[in-house]
Amino acid sequence: MKEPEISVGIVSAQELHFTLNGFFSAKGKDVCGKQTVSFDEGGIRWDDMLYKELTFVPLKEKNSFSLHGVTIGIHFHWERQETQCFTGTLKLVVDEGKITAINLLPVEDYLVSVISSEMSATSSLEFLKAHAVISRSWLFAQMEKRKHLENKDTGFFSFIKTEKEYIRWYDREDHTLFDVCADDHCQRYQGITKASSPTVREAVKATRGQLLMYQDKVCDARFSKCCGGVTEEFGCCWEDKDYPYLKAVRDAGKEEGAHLPDLTREEEAEQWIRQEPASFCNTDNRQVLSQILNHFDQETTQFYRWKVRYTQEELSELICRKTSDNYGQIIDLIPVERGKSGRISKLKIVGSKKTLIIGKELEIRRILSETHLFSSAFIVDKGETKEGVPQWFVLTGAGWGHGVGLCQIGAAVMGNKGYTYDEILTHYYSNAEIRQLY
Repeated sequence: MKEPEISVGIVSAQELHFTLNGFFSAKGKDVCGKQTVSFDEGGIRWDDMLYKELTFVPLKEKNSFSLHGVTIGIHFHWERQETQCFTGTLKLVVDEGKITAINLLPVEDYLVSVISSEMSATSSLEFLKAHAVISRSWLFAQMEKRKHLENKDTGFFSFIKTEKEYIRWYDREDHTLFDVCADDHCQRYQGITKASSPTVREAVKATRGQLLMYQDKVCDARFSKCCGGVTEEFGCCWEDKDYPYLKAVRDAGKEEGAHLPDLTREEEAEQWIRQEPASFCNTDNRQVLSQILNHFDQETTQFYRWKVRYTQEELSELICRKTSDNYGQIIDLIPVERGKSGRISKLKIVGSKKTLIIGKELEIRRILSETHLFSSAFIVDKGETKEGVPQWFVLTGAGWGHGVGLCQIGAAVMGNKGYTYDEILTHYYSNAEIRQLY
């Protein structure tokens, strides 16, 4: 097959400001410089004309465009706005009363940016090669999923609601105008804003067209920052599906003599989270971490094990605000169901006015934090009680992110220790194989 083109959703707003850094063709005109478009009467107003959609095609391959006011890290603690620069075609479409900016470009160019945006370009070559393969694989899986959803009304809902439970998960089915978005919701993509190094380009070129496959299907190769010592299974975080290549894996080598504990059992999960067992991702090597984490990721200093403390007033107000429901005073937080990594997929919130089981892992993280808890692999300690009401809660947790698939910090440590990219991939995706598609 030939290298495909990908469409990436960058930003949506009622008014967009961008700069064409070189000449682009749009509506029969050659234009460059600063541009403004606005949503007006159901269309896109540009240059005193109204259009249903607009496409700006570069007249030279290296011409770029800059989008101003792009929000990164949406709903996370590092959320901020940037001016970002992109190559390829800029397409503007109308969606729900806003204008959406979409970047069209070849897959391999996209991957160079993703690898540079997801982590520092100074990471080891083997780690970057591994990440190039999984980023490419995940992307192809999403493109296939989008085509399937376009051709079939599945009647699928990503939540289950009863009087006793509210179970919700967040995936990528909501992208219908483009293949993937540019933020952490999909894969962090910042165009050529983050300068790529020769090592990143070498990693993408060396693995060109390579994908992780299971039997005849492209692997939905998920990844997160830090698994906390054990990777998680797909169904704990998203739809109740079993992928043979996304199994729980102990994130350690033979030299650690590590075994896989049964973290679905509460006693073992508590013992595991209170300790800091040797793992690839259990590292404080600043040199390795600086290779993986961009400057805003490095604002996080504890991720293998972490603590969060709430007073009764803080926790009850937070849960009330995040759920738009009044639980009253919070009496207890009880894990009902854990995944193989110890991540809680169902949590019972016991309040003086209401009790409800919530899930899955991202919904739990969303409700128990102003942004997101680092993970849902946590245990709960309660403070002294007054009239049966705990006065404070401490959450002690493990890992950063959903924990499914490749652990980025663990994989970077493996690369630093001399593991090859195929050894890294088979460690995290034990039933998959690497194949060349183009």
